[in-house]
Amino acid sequence: MQRRPRKLLDQVREAIRLKHYSIRTEESYVSLERKYRNADRE
Repeated sequence: MQRRPRKLLDQVREAIRLKHYSIRTEESYVSLERKYRNADRE
């Protein structure tokens, strides 16, 4: 059974948690990443 690659936002969350950032910082980074990806599609 092959393992599926992790989604980008999951990778961002994991990296932030490894650095012991606050949950609000994590939410902000993920929100910014979503906005960037949506703007890039347009």
